[in-house]
Amino acid sequence: MSDEKIQRINELARRSKAEGLTEEEKKEQQLLRKEFLASVRMNLKSQLDNIDILNKDGSVENLGEKYGQKLKEKGN
Repeated sequence: MSDEKIQRINELARRSKAEGLTEEEKKEQQLLRKEFLASVRMNLKSQLDNIDILNKDGSVENLGEKYGQKLKEKGN
């Protein structure tokens, strides 16, 4: 998500507290928040998919390979 969009989210939040928002601004705020959350989730999943675990037997297991496919099958 771009810095401009994050600044816009913050601007709308400040205006919402101070003076209120129009219906159009409320819709824009909702869309920007959804986009922000999707971005955060995508970044977190990417980080988690790149974690390797060293097992007791010395083998290395990638969590993305182990659990990523299971999540795709469930539709997440």
